[in-house]
Amino acid sequence: MHLDRLAHYIAGGRPAGAARVYPGCRDRRLPVRSVPVELPGALYFATRSPVWRGGRAFYDPEADGRVLARAHLVTVGQFADIAAQEMYRDPGSDLDLSEVLGTGRSVLGEGRYETLVRTGLLDGRPVLTFTAPWRMADVDWTAPSAAYLRHLAAGLLEAGAWDVHAVTAYLAACPGTAGLWTERAVAHLLAG
Repeated sequence: MHLDRLAHYIAGGRPAGAARVYPGCRDRRLPVRSVPVELPGALYFATRSPVWRGGRAFYDPEADGRVLARAHLVTVGQFADIAAQEMYRDPGSDLDLSEVLGTGRSVLGEGRYETLVRTGLLDGRPVLTFTAPWRMADVDWTAPSAAYLRHLAAGLLEAGAWDVHAVTAYLAACPGTAGLWTERAVAHLLAG
């Protein structure tokens, strides 16, 4: 969600607080446009990221609720390269998007971030993301690290649609953070 974080997927490099250097995309141009969106479903944190040393954010499009997010206008090749980096694969190969565009879902593998989801249309273009093949209720939730949560919160604020209270309340209520990260603690991350 944070444009600075996305820039590391596109141009390559290591984001602050991360333990991994990303190779970047074949096309290193930043998104032409980024807009705030609200998607049906839920954001939750599960598994453990060796990059961020805490829970990863996943999207369950079938859960009740709404997800605050950002849509970045990237090319098809950039989307494939970003997804590959999240799947711990080398970027450089295009994805067959016909299934996800036709049915709304395409499972590329059993791992986290190996399921493509079409959440709808925005200005006539498909809104695509990737998540885990499992549902939110099928896994144990894991609290995210401070650095990871800071990137998510900063990205939502950067979008300009939500204020600090809305962002901190939203993230503090997500499965995996609820009861572990309070609104005040998330706000403190943003302040310092």
